[in-house]
Order: sequence, then C-alpha cells, then structure tokens
Amino acid sequence: MIMNVIEAISIEAQQDAFGVRDRVFIVEQGVAPEIEHDQYDLDAIHFVGYLDGQAIAAARVRLINGAGKIQRVAILQAYRQRGHGKQLMLAIESILADRKVERFYLNAQTHAVTFYQALGYQVCSEPFYEAGIEHVTMEK
Repeated sequence: MIMNVIEAISIEAQQDAFGVRDRVFIVEQGVAPEIEHDQYDLDAIHFVGYLDGQAIAAARVRLINGAGKIQRVAILQAYRQRGHGKQLMLAIESILADRKVERFYLNAQTHAVTFYQALGYQVCSEPFYEAGIEHVTMEK
C-alpha cells in the first residue's frame, strides 16, 4: 500500500511523528527520552507517513552546510518489511530536492545498513555507538 508522507508542519502532525518515534526508539529500543528528544527537534524538518489515516512512519532532517542529515527514521514494527521505509526515504529526498538539497547523510544502526545501501547510500565511517546502539555514517 502507498503511504502518504508529509512534512509535519502542524502541531498535530509533529505529535504524530513524535508518537511513532517514541514507540520505536523509547519503548521498543529502550533509548532514554532525553536522548530521543533533543534540542535539534526545534529546528529540524519533521516528516510523518500515514497509512489509512494512521501515523506509521517518521523521520527528521537537519540541514547542515547544504546537506540533509536524516535522523530518527522510524517505522512502527507491525509495518516493517513492506516497503514503507523506502517510501519514506524517497519522499524525504524528493521533497528536499525541491529545496536544492542534493547530498544526504545519516547515522544508520548497523542492522539497517543493507536497507540504506539499496537506496544508494554508502558507508563512510567506522562503527561507533550512539545511545548504546552500534551505528555507521552513510552518505548519498
């Protein structure tokens, strides 16, 4: 099914995005709330994906030196492995391409590296730990 991805401009859409992130990162992965929600949430561009009116996906992007740093990519567990992550990432890249953002990078949890590689991202760092979870930096 096709997910509708929007830039979360309204308070309601941002709350939907934060709700997805909370369920994935805080509840499922055990990340501390003060790490999950940081000062960058205030300035980031937030995205939320809806399926049949329910928020099932979220991410945020920070624009740094003309590049988009994609962060907090989250898909609710019941909706994974169905192409929604790819839809979310392609929508983010498309929306930001309209704003002349041509380079993207992210810190991927190592279990998700092959997912991002399939979208054209390449590993460009050694593994490191963030919030107690192994990551690598990837760019496109």
